[in-house]
Amino acid sequence: MRRAVTDRIAAMLAQGESVFRDRWTRAAACGMPRNGRTGAPYRGVNVLLLLDALAAQGYASNVWLTYRQAAGLGAQVRRGERAVLCAQFERGARGGGVEASDRAGHAEGPQAGRAGDASRSRGVLRCEPFWLFNVAQIDGLPPEVLARCTAQALPLSSLSPVERTLRLLCGCDAVIRYGCERAVYLPAPDEIRLPWPESFANAEAHCAAVLRALVHWSGHAGRLGRAFGRRVGGAAWAFEELVAEFGSIFLMGHCGLIGAAVEGHAASSCLDAWLRMLRNDPSAIFAAARHASTAFAFIVAKEMPRLEPLDIPGRR
Repeated sequence: MRRAVTDRIAAMLAQGESVFRDRWTRAAACGMPRNGRTGAPYRGVNVLLLLDALAAQGYASNVWLTYRQAAGLGAQVRRGERAVLCAQFERGARGGGVEASDRAGHAEGPQAGRAGDASRSRGVLRCEPFWLFNVAQIDGLPPEVLARCTAQALPLSSLSPVERTLRLLCGCDAVIRYGCERAVYLPAPDEIRLPWPESFANAEAHCAAVLRALVHWSGHAGRLGRAFGRRVGGAAWAFEELVAEFGSIFLMGHCGLIGAAVEGHAASSCLDAWLRMLRNDPSAIFAAARHASTAFAFIVAKEMPRLEPLDIPGRR
């Protein structure tokens, strides 16, 4: 199962950054994937799988249900519709069955990508398949599910991509210094360093560079404390860049930065290292996607809210 999912995502990455980044960003602009019964977000590698399925099929909503969940709501998946294969993690004894599971598949298990440590301590961490249908494939859904689908389209209704990016940036309150040759995050001084804004092709490209740097910033020991362990070894730089690639795609979709160039961060320079890493370790994509989802949630939680205009007496 791990190898099947890894091979699918590796095939997407192999198409090149101009393909996978634009494809997933456009899909993420419809809202991050959520479960239609609980409203809970999907996380980790399932986000990538569902974003790609939404892009391929052209669905308008990023809300999903298992066949059993749809039936439990009194709805029916239309005949002939195909489900999206996703992954969930279940812990079981070495020679026995599964001890605990979540067949609803709301999100990946919290220890995705750490099967080696888990198997030594509390049994084997098994990667199991489950299947999801988009709400567009289901008839007879109740009003509360349909309302959740509509809510997915609201975040980008009236805010420009630049304003949404600035709200994230101001909410995070990261230290940024301008005047550098390229965009980079330096952990030791805990600073983001960027070229002058006028050196970017446009404001959207500037925002895309900021968002990618924020993903790196989120991994600082004083925030998420992102650490990869000995399994990553000498490929730690490539692994961190893969986390930043996925995390920035999620953030760009959230802000509506569709088609924006990420200048100074060409994924093509890392692509060979990513594909080599995925060939050697079928768990790597699960860990990278999990870290990216955590970084996305951490940054979005700090977004400054939109306030009503101040009512100043005498001001027109």
